Amino acid sequence: MAGRPALWLGPLLLLSLGGPSAPASLLRRLGEHIQRFQESQGLSLTLGPGAGALPKQGWLEQPLDPFNTSDQRSFLQRYWVNDQHWASQRGPVFLHLGGEGSLRSGSVMRGHPAALAPAWGALVIGLEHRFYGLSIPAGGLDVAQLRFLSSRHALADVASARRALARLFNVSTASPWICFGGSYAGSLAAWARLKFPHLILASVASSAPVRAVLDFSEYNEVVSRSLTSAAVGGSPECRAAASAAFAEVERRLRAGAAARAALRAELGACSSLDGAEDQAELLGALQALVGGAVQYDAQAGVPLSVRRLCGLLLEGRRNGSCSASYHGLRRAVQVVMRSLGQRCLSFSRAETVAQLRVTDPHVSGVGDRQWLYQTCTEFGFYVTCEDPRCPFSQLPALPSQLELCEQVFGLSTASVARAVAQTNSYYGGQTPGATHVLFVNGDTDPWHVLSVTQASGPSESALLIPGASHCMDMAPERPSDSPSLRLGRQSVLQQLQTWLGPAKESQVSSGG
Repeated sequence: MAGRPALWLGPLLLLSLGGPSAPASLLRRLGEHIQRFQESQGLSLTLGPGAGALPKQGWLEQPLDPFNTSDQRSFLQRYWVNDQHWASQRGPVFLHLGGEGSLRSGSVMRGHPAALAPAWGALVIGLEHRFYGLSIPAGGLDVAQLRFLSSRHALADVASARRALARLFNVSTASPWICFGGSYAGSLAAWARLKFPHLILASVASSAPVRAVLDFSEYNEVVSRSLTSAAVGGSPECRAAASAAFAEVERRLRAGAAARAALRAELGACSSLDGAEDQAELLGALQALVGGAVQYDAQAGVPLSVRRLCGLLLEGRRNGSCSASYHGLRRAVQVVMRSLGQRCLSFSRAETVAQLRVTDPHVSGVGDRQWLYQTCTEFGFYVTCEDPRCPFSQLPALPSQLELCEQVFGLSTASVARAVAQTNSYYGGQTPGATHVLFVNGDTDPWHVLSVTQASGPSESALLIPGASHCMDMAPERPSDSPSLRLGRQSVLQQLQTWLGPAKESQVSSGG
Protein backbone atom coordinates (compact mmCIF):
# COMPACT_ATOMS: atom_id res chain seq x y z
CA MET A 1 0.00 0.00 0.00
CA ALA A 2 2.89 2.36 0.64
CA GLY A 3 3.67 2.43 -3.06
CA ARG A 4 0.25 3.79 -4.01
CA PRO A 5 0.01 7.42 -5.14
CA ALA A 6 -1.41 9.90 -2.65
CA LEU A 7 -3.79 11.33 -5.24
CA TRP A 8 -4.70 9.81 -8.57
CA LEU A 9 -7.21 11.30 -10.98
CA GLY A 10 -7.85 8.33 -13.25
CA PRO A 11 -10.78 6.96 -15.25
CA LEU A 12 -14.33 7.54 -14.18
CA LEU A 13 -17.45 5.78 -13.03
CA LEU A 14 -19.61 4.63 -15.91
CA LEU A 15 -23.34 5.04 -15.93
CA SER A 16 -24.21 3.15 -19.02
CA LEU A 17 -24.84 -0.56 -18.53
CA GLY A 18 -25.98 -2.38 -21.65
CA GLY A 19 -25.04 -5.71 -23.17
CA PRO A 20 -21.45 -6.78 -23.74
CA SER A 21 -20.81 -6.53 -27.50
CA ALA A 22 -19.19 -3.80 -29.62
CA PRO A 23 -22.51 -1.87 -29.78
CA ALA A 24 -22.73 -1.82 -26.00
CA SER A 25 -19.07 -0.86 -25.80
CA LEU A 26 -20.00 2.22 -27.83
CA LEU A 27 -22.78 2.99 -25.35
CA ARG A 28 -20.41 2.58 -22.40
CA ARG A 29 -17.87 4.92 -23.97
CA LEU A 30 -20.60 7.44 -24.64
CA GLY A 31 -21.49 7.27 -20.95
CA GLU A 32 -17.80 7.70 -20.09
CA HIS A 33 -17.55 10.79 -22.27
CA ILE A 34 -20.63 12.38 -20.68
CA GLN A 35 -19.51 11.52 -17.17
CA ARG A 36 -16.06 12.99 -17.78
CA PHE A 37 -17.57 16.22 -19.07
CA GLN A 38 -20.01 16.48 -16.18
CA GLU A 39 -17.33 15.77 -13.63
CA SER A 40 -15.08 18.47 -15.05
CA GLN A 41 -17.97 20.93 -14.92
CA GLY A 42 -18.98 19.83 -11.44
CA LEU A 43 -15.46 20.10 -10.06
CA SER A 44 -14.97 23.54 -11.54
CA LEU A 45 -18.09 24.66 -9.69
CA THR A 46 -17.40 22.77 -6.46
CA LEU A 47 -13.72 23.20 -5.80
CA GLY A 48 -12.56 26.44 -4.29
CA PRO A 49 -9.08 27.88 -4.75
CA GLY A 50 -6.21 25.87 -3.34
CA ALA A 51 -5.46 22.16 -3.05
CA GLY A 52 -7.17 21.87 0.32
CA ALA A 53 -10.51 21.33 -1.35
CA LEU A 54 -9.33 18.23 -3.21
CA PRO A 55 -10.66 14.93 -1.90
CA LYS A 56 -8.43 12.30 -0.37
CA GLN A 57 -7.80 8.86 -1.81
CA GLY A 58 -7.27 5.79 0.34
CA TRP A 59 -7.13 1.99 0.19
CA LEU A 60 -8.80 -0.75 2.19
CA GLU A 61 -7.54 -4.30 2.42
CA GLN A 62 -10.54 -6.53 1.69
CA PRO A 63 -10.88 -10.33 1.63
CA LEU A 64 -10.97 -11.71 -1.89
CA ASP A 65 -13.51 -14.33 -0.83
CA PRO A 66 -15.57 -12.84 2.03
CA PHE A 67 -17.70 -15.99 2.15
CA ASN A 68 -14.79 -18.28 3.00
CA THR A 69 -13.05 -17.32 6.24
CA SER A 70 -10.27 -19.86 5.65
CA ASP A 71 -9.23 -18.06 2.44
CA GLN A 72 -6.65 -15.48 3.47
CA ARG A 73 -6.22 -13.84 0.07
CA SER A 74 -7.03 -10.13 -0.12
CA PHE A 75 -7.06 -7.18 -2.48
CA LEU A 76 -6.86 -3.41 -2.15
CA GLN A 77 -10.09 -1.49 -2.66
CA ARG A 78 -9.88 2.19 -3.47
CA TYR A 79 -12.02 4.87 -1.85
CA TRP A 80 -12.29 8.65 -1.98
CA VAL A 81 -13.13 10.99 0.89
CA ASN A 82 -14.53 14.53 0.96
CA ASP A 83 -14.50 15.78 4.54
CA GLN A 84 -14.70 19.52 3.87
CA HIS A 85 -18.32 19.66 5.10
CA TRP A 86 -17.99 17.14 7.92
CA ALA A 87 -19.10 19.05 10.98
CA SER A 88 -18.98 16.37 13.67
CA GLN A 89 -17.95 12.77 14.19
CA ARG A 90 -21.60 12.15 15.03
CA GLY A 91 -22.70 13.58 11.70
CA PRO A 92 -24.06 11.44 8.87
CA VAL A 93 -21.92 9.59 6.34
CA PHE A 94 -22.94 9.60 2.67
CA LEU A 95 -21.50 6.51 0.99
CA HIS A 96 -21.41 6.74 -2.80
CA LEU A 97 -21.05 3.27 -4.31
CA GLY A 98 -19.08 2.64 -7.48
CA GLY A 99 -20.41 0.47 -10.27
CA GLU A 100 -19.18 -1.08 -13.49
CA GLY A 101 -16.20 1.20 -14.06
CA SER A 102 -13.46 3.21 -12.42
CA LEU A 103 -14.25 5.56 -9.59
CA ARG A 104 -12.55 8.91 -9.16
CA SER A 105 -12.77 12.11 -7.20
CA GLY A 106 -16.04 13.22 -8.78
CA SER A 107 -17.85 10.53 -6.82
CA VAL A 108 -17.47 12.64 -3.68
CA MET A 109 -17.40 16.10 -5.24
CA ARG A 110 -20.56 16.17 -7.36
CA GLY A 111 -24.05 14.71 -7.52
CA HIS A 112 -26.38 13.91 -4.65
CA PRO A 113 -23.84 13.24 -1.85
CA ALA A 114 -21.71 16.32 -2.44
CA ALA A 115 -24.68 18.62 -3.06
CA LEU A 116 -26.48 17.47 0.09
CA ALA A 117 -23.46 17.21 2.39
CA PRO A 118 -23.22 20.90 3.41
CA ALA A 119 -26.78 21.01 4.75
CA TRP A 120 -26.13 17.99 6.95
CA GLY A 121 -22.46 18.40 7.81
CA ALA A 122 -21.89 14.99 6.23
CA LEU A 123 -18.75 13.04 5.52
CA VAL A 124 -18.79 11.85 1.89
CA ILE A 125 -17.03 8.63 0.87
CA GLY A 126 -16.89 6.99 -2.55
CA LEU A 127 -16.15 3.25 -2.70
CA GLU A 128 -14.85 1.68 -5.93
CA HIS A 129 -16.35 -1.65 -7.01
CA ARG A 130 -14.08 -4.68 -6.83
CA PHE A 131 -12.49 -5.69 -10.17
CA TYR A 132 -12.98 -2.23 -11.70
CA GLY A 133 -10.69 0.76 -11.95
CA LEU A 134 -7.67 0.23 -9.70
CA SER A 135 -9.46 -2.17 -7.31
CA ILE A 136 -8.47 -5.25 -9.28
CA PRO A 137 -7.05 -8.19 -7.32
CA ALA A 138 -3.60 -9.47 -8.22
CA GLY A 139 -3.80 -12.24 -10.77
CA GLY A 140 -5.72 -10.48 -13.51
CA LEU A 141 -9.12 -11.17 -15.00
CA ASP A 142 -9.10 -14.86 -15.82
CA VAL A 143 -12.20 -16.93 -15.11
CA ALA A 144 -10.74 -18.40 -11.92
CA GLN A 145 -10.41 -14.87 -10.57
CA LEU A 146 -13.70 -13.54 -11.91
CA ARG A 147 -15.68 -16.01 -9.82
CA PHE A 148 -15.07 -13.49 -7.02
CA LEU A 149 -16.81 -10.76 -9.04
CA SER A 150 -20.52 -10.40 -8.35
CA SER A 151 -23.02 -8.04 -6.76
CA ARG A 152 -23.00 -10.27 -3.67
CA HIS A 153 -19.25 -9.90 -3.32
CA ALA A 154 -19.60 -6.15 -3.85
CA LEU A 155 -22.22 -5.93 -1.10
CA ALA A 156 -19.95 -7.87 1.26
CA ASP A 157 -17.31 -5.24 0.48
CA VAL A 158 -19.80 -2.50 1.37
CA ALA A 159 -20.49 -4.07 4.76
CA SER A 160 -16.79 -4.61 5.46
CA ALA A 161 -15.85 -1.12 4.28
CA ARG A 162 -18.66 0.42 6.33
CA ARG A 163 -17.13 -1.03 9.51
CA ALA A 164 -13.51 -0.33 8.55
CA LEU A 165 -14.13 3.26 7.50
CA ALA A 166 -16.10 3.98 10.65
CA ARG A 167 -13.08 2.88 12.68
CA LEU A 168 -10.58 4.66 10.45
CA PHE A 169 -12.34 8.03 10.68
CA ASN A 170 -13.57 7.56 14.22
CA VAL A 171 -17.20 7.91 13.14
CA SER A 172 -19.65 7.72 16.01
CA THR A 173 -21.71 4.55 16.31
CA ALA A 174 -24.73 6.88 16.37
CA SER A 175 -23.92 8.34 12.95
CA PRO A 176 -26.42 7.40 10.23
CA TRP A 177 -25.03 6.02 6.97
CA ILE A 178 -26.84 6.73 3.69
CA CYS A 179 -25.95 4.88 0.48
CA PHE A 180 -26.10 6.58 -2.92
CA GLY A 181 -25.63 5.05 -6.34
CA GLY A 182 -26.66 5.36 -9.95
CA SER A 183 -27.43 2.69 -12.57
CA TYR A 184 -26.00 -0.70 -11.48
CA ALA A 185 -24.52 1.06 -8.44
CA GLY A 186 -28.03 2.32 -7.70
CA SER A 187 -29.16 -1.29 -7.49
CA LEU A 188 -26.26 -1.97 -5.12
CA ALA A 189 -27.35 0.96 -2.94
CA ALA A 190 -30.87 -0.44 -2.68
CA TRP A 191 -29.60 -3.96 -2.03
CA ALA A 192 -27.15 -2.71 0.62
CA ARG A 193 -30.11 -1.40 2.62
CA LEU A 194 -32.04 -4.61 1.90
CA LYS A 195 -29.28 -6.94 3.10
CA PHE A 196 -27.64 -4.77 5.80
CA PRO A 197 -30.36 -2.64 7.42
CA HIS A 198 -28.33 -2.64 10.67
CA LEU A 199 -25.45 -0.89 8.88
CA ILE A 200 -27.22 1.33 6.34
CA LEU A 201 -29.98 3.65 7.53
CA ALA A 202 -31.32 4.41 4.04
CA SER A 203 -30.44 4.54 0.35
CA VAL A 204 -31.04 6.73 -2.68
CA ALA A 205 -31.07 4.50 -5.77
CA SER A 206 -31.00 6.44 -9.04
CA SER A 207 -31.89 4.69 -12.31
CA ALA A 208 -31.42 1.35 -10.59
CA PRO A 209 -32.32 -1.70 -12.75
CA VAL A 210 -33.16 -4.05 -9.90
CA ARG A 211 -34.91 -6.58 -12.15
CA ALA A 212 -32.53 -8.79 -14.11
CA VAL A 213 -33.79 -9.83 -17.53
CA LEU A 214 -32.37 -11.97 -20.30
CA ASP A 215 -34.14 -10.35 -23.26
CA PHE A 216 -34.32 -6.61 -22.62
CA SER A 217 -36.61 -5.73 -25.53
CA GLU A 218 -38.28 -3.10 -23.34
CA TYR A 219 -35.22 -0.90 -23.77
CA ASN A 220 -36.00 -0.21 -27.41
CA GLU A 221 -39.70 0.15 -26.61
CA VAL A 222 -38.84 3.16 -24.45
CA VAL A 223 -36.41 4.47 -27.08
CA SER A 224 -39.13 4.22 -29.72
CA ARG A 225 -41.67 5.94 -27.49
CA SER A 226 -39.22 8.73 -26.59
CA LEU A 227 -38.50 9.44 -30.26
CA THR A 228 -42.18 10.37 -30.64
CA SER A 229 -42.32 12.56 -27.52
CA ALA A 230 -42.62 16.28 -28.23
CA ALA A 231 -41.53 16.99 -24.63
CA VAL A 232 -37.95 15.92 -25.46
CA GLY A 233 -37.89 17.04 -29.09
CA GLY A 234 -39.31 13.93 -30.74
CA SER A 235 -42.26 13.38 -33.05
CA PRO A 236 -44.00 10.55 -34.91
CA GLU A 237 -42.15 11.77 -38.01
CA CYS A 238 -38.82 11.37 -36.21
CA ARG A 239 -39.59 7.79 -35.27
CA ALA A 240 -40.63 7.05 -38.85
CA ALA A 241 -37.42 8.63 -40.12
CA ALA A 242 -35.34 6.47 -37.77
CA SER A 243 -37.10 3.38 -39.05
CA ALA A 244 -36.53 4.46 -42.66
CA ALA A 245 -32.83 5.10 -41.97
CA PHE A 246 -32.31 1.60 -40.59
CA ALA A 247 -34.24 0.08 -43.48
CA GLU A 248 -31.93 1.91 -45.88
CA VAL A 249 -28.81 0.64 -44.08
CA GLU A 250 -30.11 -2.92 -44.32
CA ARG A 251 -30.94 -2.45 -48.02
CA ARG A 252 -27.39 -1.29 -48.71
CA LEU A 253 -25.94 -4.21 -46.75
CA ARG A 254 -27.87 -6.58 -49.03
CA ALA A 255 -27.05 -4.72 -52.25
CA GLY A 256 -23.64 -6.26 -52.86
CA ALA A 257 -19.95 -5.74 -52.11
CA ALA A 258 -19.70 -2.31 -53.74
CA ALA A 259 -22.67 -0.95 -51.77
CA ARG A 260 -21.23 -2.38 -48.55
CA ALA A 261 -17.85 -0.80 -49.24
CA ALA A 262 -19.53 2.58 -49.77
CA LEU A 263 -21.54 2.10 -46.58
CA ARG A 264 -18.36 1.29 -44.68
CA ALA A 265 -16.75 4.51 -45.87
CA GLU A 266 -19.82 6.64 -45.19
CA LEU A 267 -20.42 5.33 -41.66
CA GLY A 268 -16.76 5.24 -40.67
CA ALA A 269 -16.45 1.51 -40.08
CA CYS A 270 -12.92 0.38 -39.27
CA SER A 271 -13.15 -2.84 -41.24
CA SER A 272 -15.13 -4.79 -43.84
CA LEU A 273 -18.89 -5.27 -43.54
CA ASP A 274 -19.04 -8.42 -45.68
CA GLY A 275 -19.53 -10.86 -42.78
CA ALA A 276 -23.03 -11.47 -41.41
CA GLU A 277 -21.80 -11.14 -37.82
CA ASP A 278 -20.09 -7.84 -38.59
CA GLN A 279 -23.25 -6.52 -40.25
CA ALA A 280 -25.20 -7.40 -37.12
CA GLU A 281 -22.59 -5.58 -35.02
CA LEU A 282 -22.94 -2.50 -37.22
CA LEU A 283 -26.72 -2.48 -36.90
CA GLY A 284 -26.41 -2.99 -33.15
CA ALA A 285 -23.97 -0.10 -32.86
CA LEU A 286 -26.34 2.18 -34.77
CA GLN A 287 -29.11 1.14 -32.38
CA ALA A 288 -26.80 1.94 -29.46
CA LEU A 289 -26.15 5.37 -30.94
CA VAL A 290 -29.87 6.12 -31.15
CA GLY A 291 -30.46 4.53 -27.75
CA GLY A 292 -27.68 6.63 -26.27
CA ALA A 293 -29.34 9.81 -27.53
CA VAL A 294 -32.44 8.80 -25.56
CA GLN A 295 -30.67 7.33 -22.52
CA TYR A 296 -28.58 10.46 -21.96
CA ASP A 297 -30.98 13.00 -23.45
CA ALA A 298 -30.32 16.66 -22.58
CA GLN A 299 -27.44 15.95 -20.21
CA ALA A 300 -24.37 18.19 -20.10
CA GLY A 301 -21.75 16.84 -22.49
CA VAL A 302 -24.11 14.62 -24.48
CA PRO A 303 -23.09 14.81 -28.15
CA LEU A 304 -26.52 13.83 -29.41
CA SER A 305 -29.84 14.60 -27.73
CA VAL A 306 -33.23 13.39 -28.97
CA ARG A 307 -33.94 16.87 -30.30
CA ARG A 308 -30.68 17.03 -32.25
CA LEU A 309 -30.97 13.46 -33.52
CA CYS A 310 -34.49 14.10 -34.78
CA GLY A 311 -33.34 17.32 -36.41
CA LEU A 312 -30.65 15.41 -38.31
CA LEU A 313 -33.00 12.59 -39.32
CA LEU A 314 -35.66 14.98 -40.58
CA GLU A 315 -33.31 17.48 -42.21
CA GLY A 316 -33.53 17.36 -45.98
CA ARG A 317 -36.69 15.26 -46.16
CA ARG A 318 -38.43 18.21 -47.78
CA ASN A 319 -36.39 17.69 -50.96
CA GLY A 320 -38.09 14.35 -51.53
CA SER A 321 -34.93 12.23 -51.28
CA CYS A 322 -35.77 8.72 -50.14
CA SER A 323 -32.35 8.37 -48.50
CA ALA A 324 -32.52 11.64 -46.56
CA SER A 325 -33.15 9.85 -43.26
CA TYR A 326 -30.13 7.61 -43.84
CA HIS A 327 -27.92 10.64 -44.45
CA GLY A 328 -29.24 12.12 -41.21
CA LEU A 329 -28.23 8.94 -39.38
CA ARG A 330 -24.83 9.13 -41.05
CA ARG A 331 -24.36 12.69 -39.78
CA ALA A 332 -25.39 11.54 -36.31
CA VAL A 333 -22.65 8.88 -36.42
CA GLN A 334 -20.12 11.55 -37.36
CA VAL A 335 -21.21 13.75 -34.45
CA VAL A 336 -20.71 10.93 -31.95
CA MET A 337 -17.38 9.85 -33.45
CA ARG A 338 -16.01 13.37 -33.18
CA SER A 339 -17.17 13.66 -29.58
CA LEU A 340 -15.52 10.36 -28.63
CA GLY A 341 -12.36 11.26 -30.52
CA GLN A 342 -12.53 8.12 -32.64
CA ARG A 343 -11.17 7.89 -36.17
CA CYS A 344 -13.45 4.98 -37.01
CA LEU A 345 -15.90 2.68 -35.28
CA SER A 346 -15.15 -1.01 -34.83
CA PHE A 347 -17.91 -3.34 -35.97
CA SER A 348 -15.79 -6.50 -36.10
CA ARG A 349 -17.26 -9.40 -34.14
CA ALA A 350 -13.91 -11.24 -34.17
CA GLU A 351 -12.19 -8.15 -32.79
CA THR A 352 -14.82 -7.82 -30.08
CA VAL A 353 -14.36 -11.45 -28.98
CA ALA A 354 -10.57 -11.12 -29.02
CA GLN A 355 -10.67 -7.99 -26.85
CA LEU A 356 -13.10 -9.54 -24.39
CA ARG A 357 -10.81 -12.55 -23.96
CA VAL A 358 -7.91 -10.39 -22.78
CA THR A 359 -7.26 -11.04 -19.07
CA ASP A 360 -4.70 -8.29 -18.50
CA PRO A 361 -6.61 -5.51 -16.69
CA HIS A 362 -4.32 -2.84 -18.16
CA VAL A 363 -5.38 -3.90 -21.67
CA SER A 364 -9.05 -4.51 -20.87
CA GLY A 365 -9.73 -0.80 -20.61
CA VAL A 366 -12.97 0.43 -19.07
CA GLY A 367 -14.14 -2.92 -17.75
CA ASP A 368 -15.92 -4.49 -20.73
CA ARG A 369 -14.69 -8.00 -19.88
CA GLN A 370 -15.74 -7.68 -16.25
CA TRP A 371 -19.18 -6.33 -17.12
CA LEU A 372 -19.71 -9.03 -19.72
CA TYR A 373 -18.98 -11.58 -16.99
CA GLN A 374 -21.57 -10.00 -14.69
CA THR A 375 -24.21 -9.96 -17.42
CA CYS A 376 -23.48 -13.64 -18.13
CA THR A 377 -23.53 -14.69 -14.47
CA GLU A 378 -26.14 -12.35 -12.94
CA PHE A 379 -28.10 -9.88 -15.00
CA GLY A 380 -28.54 -10.54 -18.71
CA PHE A 381 -29.63 -7.04 -19.85
CA TYR A 382 -29.28 -7.97 -23.54
CA VAL A 383 -30.99 -5.29 -25.60
CA THR A 384 -32.96 -6.70 -28.54
CA CYS A 385 -35.23 -5.41 -31.29
CA GLU A 386 -36.97 -8.59 -32.41
CA ASP A 387 -40.50 -7.28 -31.86
CA PRO A 388 -42.04 -6.25 -35.21
CA ARG A 389 -43.05 -2.92 -33.67
CA CYS A 390 -39.40 -2.04 -33.00
CA PRO A 391 -38.37 0.68 -35.48
CA PHE A 392 -34.76 -0.49 -35.82
CA SER A 393 -33.11 -3.58 -37.25
CA GLN A 394 -33.93 -6.96 -35.73
CA LEU A 395 -30.20 -7.66 -35.66
CA PRO A 396 -28.29 -8.49 -33.57
CA ALA A 397 -30.66 -11.11 -32.18
CA LEU A 398 -30.57 -12.47 -28.65
CA PRO A 399 -28.78 -15.75 -29.56
CA SER A 400 -25.82 -13.86 -31.04
CA GLN A 401 -25.49 -11.81 -27.85
CA LEU A 402 -25.70 -14.86 -25.62
CA GLU A 403 -23.11 -16.58 -27.77
CA LEU A 404 -20.50 -14.18 -26.36
CA CYS A 405 -20.91 -15.77 -22.92
CA GLU A 406 -19.99 -19.11 -24.48
CA GLN A 407 -17.19 -17.75 -26.65
CA VAL A 408 -15.50 -15.74 -23.90
CA PHE A 409 -16.30 -17.65 -20.70
CA GLY A 410 -17.67 -21.04 -21.79
CA LEU A 411 -21.08 -20.29 -20.26
CA SER A 412 -24.14 -21.79 -21.92
CA THR A 413 -27.39 -19.97 -22.65
CA ALA A 414 -29.13 -22.20 -20.10
CA SER A 415 -26.67 -21.20 -17.37
CA VAL A 416 -27.14 -17.49 -18.15
CA ALA A 417 -30.93 -17.90 -17.95
CA ARG A 418 -30.60 -19.68 -14.60
CA ALA A 419 -28.33 -16.95 -13.29
CA VAL A 420 -30.85 -14.23 -14.19
CA ALA A 421 -33.62 -16.14 -12.41
CA GLN A 422 -31.44 -16.65 -9.33
CA THR A 423 -30.60 -12.94 -9.18
CA ASN A 424 -34.27 -11.98 -9.16
CA SER A 425 -35.01 -14.63 -6.56
CA TYR A 426 -32.21 -13.43 -4.28
CA TYR A 427 -32.98 -9.70 -4.46
CA GLY A 428 -36.71 -9.74 -5.18
CA GLY A 429 -36.63 -8.14 -8.62
CA GLN A 430 -38.86 -5.06 -8.78
CA THR A 431 -40.37 -5.84 -5.38
CA PRO A 432 -37.21 -6.05 -3.26
CA GLY A 433 -39.06 -5.28 -0.03
CA ALA A 434 -36.36 -2.94 1.25
CA THR A 435 -37.42 -0.17 3.62
CA HIS A 436 -35.99 3.36 3.60
CA VAL A 437 -35.04 3.28 -0.07
CA LEU A 438 -35.86 6.10 -2.50
CA PHE A 439 -35.87 4.93 -6.12
CA VAL A 440 -35.37 7.86 -8.50
CA ASN A 441 -35.99 7.43 -12.23
CA GLY A 442 -36.65 9.46 -15.36
CA ASP A 443 -39.39 8.34 -17.73
CA THR A 444 -37.15 9.01 -20.77
CA ASP A 445 -34.52 6.59 -19.48
CA PRO A 446 -34.94 3.11 -21.05
CA TRP A 447 -33.66 1.52 -17.83
CA HIS A 448 -36.54 2.82 -15.71
CA VAL A 449 -38.69 -0.14 -16.76
CA LEU A 450 -36.39 -2.43 -14.73
CA SER A 451 -36.46 -0.21 -11.65
CA VAL A 452 -39.08 0.60 -9.03
CA THR A 453 -41.32 3.43 -10.21
CA GLN A 454 -44.21 2.96 -7.79
CA ALA A 455 -43.82 2.49 -4.06
CA SER A 456 -45.10 -0.89 -2.88
CA GLY A 457 -45.36 0.08 0.78
CA PRO A 458 -45.18 2.98 3.25
CA SER A 459 -41.44 2.51 3.88
CA GLU A 460 -40.48 2.45 0.20
CA SER A 461 -40.45 5.59 -1.93
CA ALA A 462 -40.39 5.99 -5.70
CA LEU A 463 -39.96 9.11 -7.77
CA LEU A 464 -40.49 9.18 -11.55
CA ILE A 465 -39.28 12.45 -13.08
CA PRO A 466 -41.01 13.42 -16.35
CA GLY A 467 -38.59 14.05 -19.20
CA ALA A 468 -35.50 12.99 -17.24
CA SER A 469 -32.91 10.62 -18.65
CA HIS A 470 -30.49 8.09 -17.10
CA CYS A 471 -29.18 9.22 -13.67
CA MET A 472 -29.99 12.81 -14.61
CA ASP A 473 -30.93 13.64 -11.03
CA MET A 474 -27.34 12.90 -9.99
CA ALA A 475 -25.76 15.37 -12.41
CA PRO A 476 -24.63 18.83 -11.26
CA GLU A 477 -27.38 21.43 -11.34
CA ARG A 478 -27.64 23.64 -14.43
CA PRO A 479 -29.69 26.75 -15.22
CA SER A 480 -31.30 24.81 -18.08
CA ASP A 481 -32.65 22.08 -15.78
CA SER A 482 -36.36 21.50 -16.22
CA PRO A 483 -38.84 22.37 -13.46
CA SER A 484 -39.62 18.65 -13.04
CA LEU A 485 -35.94 17.84 -12.53
CA ARG A 486 -35.57 20.64 -9.98
CA LEU A 487 -38.66 19.39 -8.19
CA GLY A 488 -37.26 15.86 -8.25
CA ARG A 489 -34.03 16.93 -6.60
CA GLN A 490 -36.06 18.81 -3.99
CA SER A 491 -37.95 15.58 -3.30
CA VAL A 492 -34.66 13.80 -2.64
CA LEU A 493 -33.75 16.51 -0.14
CA GLN A 494 -37.14 16.20 1.56
CA GLN A 495 -36.77 12.42 1.76
CA LEU A 496 -33.36 12.87 3.36
CA GLN A 497 -34.96 15.20 5.87
CA THR A 498 -37.46 12.47 6.75
CA TRP A 499 -34.67 9.96 7.33
CA LEU A 500 -32.09 12.18 9.01
CA GLY A 501 -34.32 14.57 10.92
CA PRO A 502 -35.08 12.16 13.79
CA ALA A 503 -31.41 11.11 13.96
CA LYS A 504 -30.30 14.74 14.19
CA GLU A 505 -32.86 15.52 16.88
CA SER A 506 -31.67 12.48 18.84
CA GLN A 507 -28.08 13.74 18.68
CA VAL A 508 -29.07 17.20 19.81
CA SER A 509 -31.08 15.87 22.75
CA SER A 510 -28.17 13.66 23.80
CA GLY A 511 -25.73 16.55 23.57
CA GLY A 512 -23.94 15.25 20.44
